Amino acid sequence: MAVEVLLPKIGLTMQEGTIDEWLVPTGAPVAEGEALLRLATDKVDVDVEAEAGGLFHPVVPAGTTVPAGALIGWLLAEGEQPPGDAGTPAQPTGAPTVAVPGTGASTGPLAEAGVAAAPSVNRVGDRLLSSPNARRVAAAADVDLAVVRGTGPGGRIVSEDVEEHVAALAASLPPSGTSSSPLVRKLAKERGIDLSEVNGTGPGGRIRRADLEAVAPAGAPAPVESAPARSGEVIPLTGMRGTIARRMHASLQEMAQLTHGYEVRMDAVVSLRDRLKEEWAGSDLPVPSINDFLLKAAALALRAHPLLNATVRDDGIHLLDDIHLGFAVAVPGGLMVPVIEDAAALSLTGIAGRARTLAEAARAGRISPAQLEGATFTVTSLGGYGVDFFTPVINPGNVAILGVGRLRDGVEWADDRPLRTRVLTLSLTFDHRAVDGAPAAEFLRTLGELLSKPLRLLV
Repeated sequence: MAVEVLLPKIGLTMQEGTIDEWLVPTGAPVAEGEALLRLATDKVDVDVEAEAGGLFHPVVPAGTTVPAGALIGWLLAEGEQPPGDAGTPAQPTGAPTVAVPGTGASTGPLAEAGVAAAPSVNRVGDRLLSSPNARRVAAAADVDLAVVRGTGPGGRIVSEDVEEHVAALAASLPPSGTSSSPLVRKLAKERGIDLSEVNGTGPGGRIRRADLEAVAPAGAPAPVESAPARSGEVIPLTGMRGTIARRMHASLQEMAQLTHGYEVRMDAVVSLRDRLKEEWAGSDLPVPSINDFLLKAAALALRAHPLLNATVRDDGIHLLDDIHLGFAVAVPGGLMVPVIEDAAALSLTGIAGRARTLAEAARAGRISPAQLEGATFTVTSLGGYGVDFFTPVINPGNVAILGVGRLRDGVEWADDRPLRTRVLTLSLTFDHRAVDGAPAAEFLRTLGELLSKPLRLLV
């Protein structure tokens, strides 16, 4: 009996999804629980498993965007035909063919090192089976996917395969300038780290991945380079980009948004953070980033100013009991907002560890929809891009969002003498329907007071 394959609804807010690729060819047998397709939603890319077994017959091609719950394929018994007009198969009928090893050629520094190519991976027609994140990692590392061995379903290449391939061949590279692997250089570029300023702890002073973590933990905000736009190019408003466009436009249409700018002193935070780096060196405790201090301070300030931790509904302003902090993470093609649940109840190190884990998962495309739901307040930083002040747009459902500018030098006068200080500017956008200017300013003042005595944030 034919079994419908419907596009699943991933998360409460998903309205549509794009079939990035079918992971099995038309007519191939599929077992229950086997990965069937790669689905790109407005928030995450996920592998979707078959809910039953049978011979697979798609009814829409890869790359199609369809609403949640739509019919996208059938699972059939041997000799069974799909009911009615099932549409055009997405891929040619038949089992995947295996490319002849050695036909691909790697590019960039690995090829220059004279490293032999790894066996090629399974293909469907002329198309390599690979995940979107694997393709992004391969492009950043200048690696031809044809020479990477895939360990996913049907020989599909996943991002871990690309990273292992790069790491395994790194030893063959001739030294040039700073000694480091291509993967380390890629990560350093993503996090805006100058490798000439990093102390390598590997053999001969070689810089390892752990050395980068000591300089800039993966959870800390860092510039993310998007693919360069080309003149005349049309960027479709679909998937993540389309959802961001719709939600931000709706936010500005439905709310009365106003932004306060507020400069805060960070001398005490910078001093405490430097001390923690020394005292916690070699321990498993994550040294909090500047953003972690701000997340903790925001959570405590929301306790004192519940009007900022609220949502507006038809019957009035609902003050929320729980404080769930969203924090913006830039990813290729847009941004994600992972959520730290019950942030006010967590210690500073708890927030730091949670933020790193969620940020890494978001950038690697491994984050789950549940980890992107339920924020009651959001913190977003553009300090890593050199921005001092901006006007963040409130996420629908919230009444405020906090923007964080760059940490910079300031001047304070004491008895006609200039004193160097460390400051940054906070940008609080709030919904004037729920919050007036004075309560918003009081919230910012509380934030400044908490940051001036950061020892209170450690607990």
